[in-house]
Amino acid sequence: MSSSTPKNNDPYKNKKQIAIIGSGAWASVIARIIARNVLILKRFHPIVKMFVYDEIINNKKLSDIINETHENVKYAPGYIFTKNLKAIPDLVECVKFADILVFVVPRQYVENTCKTIVGNVKPNAVAVSLTKGFEVRPGGSLWLISHIITKLLNIKCHVFMGANLAPEVAAEQKICRSTLGCTHKTWGKWLKEIFETDHLKINVVDDEDTVEACGALKNIVATAVGLMDGLAQKNHYKEATMRLGFIEMIKFVDIFYPGGKLSTFFESCGIEDLIVTSYGGRNSKCAKEMVVTGKKLAQIEEEMLKGQKLQGPDTASQVCTMLRAHKMTHKFPFFTKVHAVCNGDEPPDSLKEYVEKNMSKKTYVPVNLII
Repeated sequence: MSSSTPKNNDPYKNKKQIAIIGSGAWASVIARIIARNVLILKRFHPIVKMFVYDEIINNKKLSDIINETHENVKYAPGYIFTKNLKAIPDLVECVKFADILVFVVPRQYVENTCKTIVGNVKPNAVAVSLTKGFEVRPGGSLWLISHIITKLLNIKCHVFMGANLAPEVAAEQKICRSTLGCTHKTWGKWLKEIFETDHLKINVVDDEDTVEACGALKNIVATAVGLMDGLAQKNHYKEATMRLGFIEMIKFVDIFYPGGKLSTFFESCGIEDLIVTSYGGRNSKCAKEMVVTGKKLAQIEEEMLKGQKLQGPDTASQVCTMLRAHKMTHKFPFFTKVHAVCNGDEPPDSLKEYVEKNMSKKTYVPVNLII
């Protein structure tokens, strides 16, 4: 060994290290779970690092507050981290020794995040994306977030999506479920270990693209349910809205991400997540508020989400960009209608009219998905 090479005196140097990239509400909930789990899982390093974009809270840096009080007072107040969770304000420092990178950042920050850490990620590391959404690429195609991470960092990226709301998972008062999309059996077992608790149950499937696409597309449907709620429509209208949206979710994946499994839509990441998000998620709540108050979505985001962003309207815009590029908007009238309403091009009543006319629409039969 060269005399200039620093010695690694870490007694846990052969254990797998985990870095959480993100510090919002969902990132904090997941980090809290992982930090507790690694204390009893012998294959993992006992210190979990969480990248925190420093904000000033009461004249103190958020990272300092987390390390001193073991609480994310802004995004997850009231939930205490175990002391082995370390907030790191330097992104490169956070990830450079990690074997597992857990991405929990808004999709619009994923690309720049990856570019920042290129060259500082272990070549045999793996990533897990909890980020929902797509990225529009030149020509109108939509890339899955996991594909962007894989391309930019040259490492495998698995996905974690499911029917859970951050406050419910954090409260640990009811059973929640998620789906881990992972094609590697050993990593699937290990990743399940770090995410699963008595109150968060994980099912592992190998259909990664479908798992991830469901996590993005269901937000469009949840937004539509919120719009119907704002119009004071009865439950059968909202249920019909979910059904029509679910049909288009299957069709979209069947056409643009073929080769997956129809059964994946009936995992937690699919129909279950669709229902949970439609009745309790921020997309539906904010869409309802838009109809009731007449305010723009941007204003509602500012007032209700305290700096966080809605995923449904953004995803609808991305999907419609792709559909226009492929001249296929006529094949996806539901997604197109939701985008038009969110964008202010059509009134919310137009969605109600669409649902009324199509309540009896036949179920789509996929041709490229394994049944």
